Amino acid sequence: MTSTVDIAALANILQEAAVVEILPRFRNLGDGDVRMKSEAIDLVTEADEAAERLIRTAVEALMPDALFVGEESVAADPGLLEKLTDADLAVVVDPIDGTFNFASGLPLFGVMLSVISKGETVAGIIYDPIGNDWALCEKGSGAWLCRPDGSQEQMFMRPSRPLSQMIGIANTGFFDIEARRRILSNLAEVRLFTSYRCAAHEYRLLGQGHMDFAMYNKLMPWDHLAGSLMMQEAGAHVARFDGSAYLPQHVSGGLLVAADIDAWQDLRQRVFTVDG
Repeated sequence: MTSTVDIAALANILQEAAVVEILPRFRNLGDGDVRMKSEAIDLVTEADEAAERLIRTAVEALMPDALFVGEESVAADPGLLEKLTDADLAVVVDPIDGTFNFASGLPLFGVMLSVISKGETVAGIIYDPIGNDWALCEKGSGAWLCRPDGSQEQMFMRPSRPLSQMIGIANTGFFDIEARRRILSNLAEVRLFTSYRCAAHEYRLLGQGHMDFAMYNKLMPWDHLAGSLMMQEAGAHVARFDGSAYLPQHVSGGLLVAADIDAWQDLRQRVFTVDG
């Protein structure tokens, strides 16, 4: 745990953004409120931008010395992402993770925040506006599901099981076509795989013991810093495809989460056979 992080205050900021800017727009977006970014499945809405503005203002008041890195801020100024490496303190935010779901009227989206101290992720929050609860973690303090009534439940990675019985997340959309074909063929080895197009809920499912693995290729910090720390605090083995630690400056190299190193290696060698 780090004394510079008031995780309860940060959690409340995410809730306020949801109440004020996100939920009033859910299933209520106008014709000009949804825009395409890089491709038809990469969207931004008025809710994303308004929520990030609210979060940024509140975080800057709470942590004036922290660099603020938001997904929409980086979309406007890509150079901002490079400042993460050298920042003494930074707050990274995804105002709506699962924007495609949100824009489609599917209640499967979340608000994500992580705190970076001297190049290391030290805290993470994943807030579910629909369920009105938080998954919280601080380095060295475990991962916890916190409900609005004040009750808490420790998160955990369920014990490993045979590959043929594993259920997990596999996001194959950012591989080249040949790697994608190979991985999709290899995934016949597991019992079931899916993608909810929302890392926020995928990490929460893992941390509540409902799944056995998760694999991602594209690594943007707002999508994976909070969740990767959360899974480590829940007891999982988390590493990039080459076995190295996932750090805030990494945007490539893949990410694989499993119950332990043996399950991680089994998945890496038999299913996710991609170049490191």
